Amino acid sequence: MGGGGPTGPPGSVAGKAGRAVRERLRADCGECFGLCCVALAFSRSADFAADKKAGEACRNLDRAHRCGIHAGLRGSGYKGCTVYDCFGAGQHLSQVTFGGQDWRAAADGGRAMFAALPLLRQLHELLWYLGEARDHGVAREETERAWHRVDTLTRLAPAELAAVDPAAERAAVGELLLRVSETVRARVPGRRADHRGADLVGARLRGAALRGAGLRGALLIGADLRAADLRLADLLGADLRDTDLRGADLTGALFLTQSQLNAARGDTRTVFPPALDRPAHWA
Repeated sequence: MGGGGPTGPPGSVAGKAGRAVRERLRADCGECFGLCCVALAFSRSADFAADKKAGEACRNLDRAHRCGIHAGLRGSGYKGCTVYDCFGAGQHLSQVTFGGQDWRAAADGGRAMFAALPLLRQLHELLWYLGEARDHGVAREETERAWHRVDTLTRLAPAELAAVDPAAERAAVGELLLRVSETVRARVPGRRADHRGADLVGARLRGAALRGAGLRGALLIGADLRAADLRLADLLGADLRDTDLRGADLTGALFLTQSQLNAARGDTRTVFPPALDRPAHWA
């Protein structure tokens, strides 16, 4: 696991609150009815070995809602499954929103649960970002209000949840997160690179000095960022598919998610925030 990160001083209230939030937003497949293996659609590609329609159970899902090839997903052509992260939405829907009801036993065949998963996942992702923003202590009151507003939405009954507009919530929270990012990154001395939304697909950035850089929404697919300095860089929404992060330093990287790390390539020298886990496929 990487060292260094935006979680507040050890033992601080912010740090403890942030850790509690992150534990809640970790996927726990043991408490879920395999919703992502049914609700989501995928097409045969480099990420998936077969086509699957939304609402159709993956052929690898067994009766106990477990993946029959989980240990060998990448070797079996299902790399996309190892990248996906529901931010804990799956177990929340299964155990809280729908009260422990198996979708196979639902009167509608689970359609309401399947429709709710992408929506709740977006709200949980916002909670992940807001939890990190809380730890930074920037715009405290506004951040707390945003957190409680989104958290309340995640606890709605199925019919009320279906009426939520996640795009509107993302827009509102996005502005706040940008201000948090700018405030935190302003502490980095010197000029900070701004590559927000940039097309850096396949870019040669080995050893690049990107400390405090703005990389929000940047396309870094297949980019070479070996040994790059990405400390305190804003990576919210950056596309890190097959990005080479071997030896890179992402200490304190802002708004980085497990899904982004899972999509990238790294090694034992790659350093990243302690709230995240080292992907199993990294060397």
